[in-house]
Amino acid sequence: MKILIVFNHQPYDGTDIAWNGLRLAGKLCDAGADVRIFLMNDAVDMARDACEPPPGYDQHLGAMLKALIANGVSVKVCGTCMARCGIHRNEPYFAGATPSTMPELAAWILETDRTLTF
Repeated sequence: MKILIVFNHQPYDGTDIAWNGLRLAGKLCDAGADVRIFLMNDAVDMARDACEPPPGYDQHLGAMLKALIANGVSVKVCGTCMARCGIHRNEPYFAGATPSTMPELAAWILETDRTLTF
């Protein structure tokens, strides 16, 4: 089964939205799903090394995303959002986070069995 997870929220926004989405992605991979992740809006920061957990937050979302990439999860980052969004705007992205486009997101949606948003 192919599952696409689209992240829209800033990684450390005072909630656990991004953390829960990444945890779910890991469990879906463990269950044998073909998981894909698309980052847009302020979620693009999750794929930047400059994005560090705030004091007192015990999870490193970038490290979780890197582990998913190492486990074979495809991660694409909205190319327009890469330059426009996030508090770490214009900081580089780490390996495995591929610049992408809205047409590529549309194609992923059309070929997946389930699309989830966080």
